[in-house]
Amino acid sequence: MARGDSIDDTRETPATDTVEAVPLGKRVRQLATQLGPARLIATVVFLCLAVVVARFGWELPLTNAAERALYDARATAMAPYVGQDKRIVLITYNDETLFNTGIRSPLDRTTLARALANIDAMGAKAIGIDIVFDSPRPDDDLLKTQLRAMRTPTWLAYAEHGSNPDAIQYAQQRFLEGFLADVTTARTRPASVFFLTDPDGVIRNWPPRPKGLPPLMANALAPVDAAYADFQGNIRFLLPARAAEGQEEPVFANIPIDSFAMPMDADLRAGFSELVRDRYVLIGGDIIDNDQFYTPFSRFPDAQTGRLETMIGLEVHAHMLAQQLDDAWTNRIPGPALWVLALLVVAAGGLTSLIDLRARWVALAFLGQMAFFVAFPFWLQGQGLDTTTLPAAGWALGWLFGYAAVGTAARTIGSRQRAFAQSALGKYLPVDIAAQIMRDPDRLSLSGEKREIFCVFTDLEGFTQLSHAITPETVARLLNEYLDRLSDVVLDHGGTIDKFVGDAVVAFWGAPIGRPDDGERAAAAAVAMYLAGERFRVELADGVPPIGMTRVGLHVGDAIVGNFGGEDRIQYTALGDSMNTASRLESANKALKTGVLISAEAAERSGRRDLVPMGRVTLRGRARAVDIFTPRPDLTPDQRARIAAMVAAHAAGKKETYVTCATAVRAEFAQDAAIQFLVERLNETEEGESYVLS
Repeated sequence: MARGDSIDDTRETPATDTVEAVPLGKRVRQLATQLGPARLIATVVFLCLAVVVARFGWELPLTNAAERALYDARATAMAPYVGQDKRIVLITYNDETLFNTGIRSPLDRTTLARALANIDAMGAKAIGIDIVFDSPRPDDDLLKTQLRAMRTPTWLAYAEHGSNPDAIQYAQQRFLEGFLADVTTARTRPASVFFLTDPDGVIRNWPPRPKGLPPLMANALAPVDAAYADFQGNIRFLLPARAAEGQEEPVFANIPIDSFAMPMDADLRAGFSELVRDRYVLIGGDIIDNDQFYTPFSRFPDAQTGRLETMIGLEVHAHMLAQQLDDAWTNRIPGPALWVLALLVVAAGGLTSLIDLRARWVALAFLGQMAFFVAFPFWLQGQGLDTTTLPAAGWALGWLFGYAAVGTAARTIGSRQRAFAQSALGKYLPVDIAAQIMRDPDRLSLSGEKREIFCVFTDLEGFTQLSHAITPETVARLLNEYLDRLSDVVLDHGGTIDKFVGDAVVAFWGAPIGRPDDGERAAAAAVAMYLAGERFRVELADGVPPIGMTRVGLHVGDAIVGNFGGEDRIQYTALGDSMNTASRLESANKALKTGVLISAEAAERSGRRDLVPMGRVTLRGRARAVDIFTPRPDLTPDQRARIAAMVAAHAAGKKETYVTCATAVRAEFAQDAAIQFLVERLNETEEGESYVLS
């Protein structure tokens, strides 16, 4: 192939003005292909698991304890602080009452009968008695008589063994049913005191209403909206507001039953009536280690006592009654909305794993989302929403699963793309350099830099004529095979492939990463490329016309190396006079009848001892003369020394010595065209002159 005067002969296909965007569907298919079927299925399964966890945090063993703890924190932090509720009063048996009566269980019914008689006369709105009469007492008749005589609507506690086996035995239930049958009137009726705690023993929600049970105590005491007759959402527990002096006033007044059981005349009764008139009166026990419940408030130790405080069942009824009276029913997030939120949470985790920003921005995005997962449920609780089914812990874990699933898939794809990119770089760069560039892409920055490089140009003689004599398919096959062989030589010797120009290979050493022995590598590669070309033409298949030798030129000098072409279309290449000089050296081989030409500058650092000087020439299109060498490993050291002595004598102007040496060399190398032409050129030039190549 004939070479032009300049490496600027290189022709490239013009870049189009726009780059066609890859459709999303195609991009997804590409990513799925890169991920592989097994890992794709695993990723999808893991994402589905993440969505399930984000949706069913309350039901899963892995997260249910955390969900309850988080709900308790929300219920405590967002609980309303209220003054004392003047609509409800608690009248209780306490441990002092038990001590005074000397009766602990069953509770003294004479005290209750006397208190009911006084309260009935004080104008209470309704009375609820949270005492289960499940065993006999000698004073039962006194209490029954009073209950039958009540004018105030009075509700008596009822429990059954079927729905509450831990609280009442079957025999006790039979006695209770008989007792209630004896006292039931239009004013005195049974009410259910059935509570249902969560598996951790904490009461958080209104209980279900099993069939066959009378109305729930809170529902029975006051009219209830029919739409909420079977309400099973969260109980709105209240906290006492602090008074001006810093003291707390209980949400519900709690008065010992002894105060109402004493004999009262009209004046004394009138004084006490202010405590119960037009109020809902709840009567029960406030006894240590009896009828105590854990609530969301029990999750955190009391600030004063340092203990986990419990709440008596009677007070739980009071909170439920107050919620009903305030019409403070809460609504849960619908199931479909929870599914949507679960999908969004998992998607957020997956997308976060794909954020390609600085670490601080990634950390900020992560912390922002975590803060949202914590704050959003609290905000919903504060807005009066029932968050007992809101999977806050499930969201966090689902987000983490989504982050891990997509992040792992992305790393897999990135690893494969990285391997592909490194493999692609490896077609132009040595493996070790390609690996370094993958670790530090800035080594291939768009900005150019001045570097000293060893430039190699090659050309295959006669390939243009050959391409006209054979089929295009054969041309493509032969050219690819030829370029593969030379490319392997370049990469094996640590060089960078700059470009292919038809059958020509352009390569350099010293960039993007330089080595101390780049000169030796480049010279060795130049010889190896020539020999690879010789083997290629010898091994051509029968029927393929013969082709000529591979010519190689090597020079060292400064060049500007870097990525050129703009952001959208770049090529890592070298620009400068050193590249042009190497190109001219390659072209000079034809005239000088050599296969490899190396400039004196490159020869000095080649580390080769088989170089033979080929005199001084002025390359085509160049003004400055160049001393050139060619590797001749086929000659003995003495033969190379005699040729070198001839060239040195000519350069020094020692005419007699030169003539003697030239005569001997011409005779010894009579069959060597390159040496014969060297002697001829030296004869045509004077001391210090160069032979001008046209």
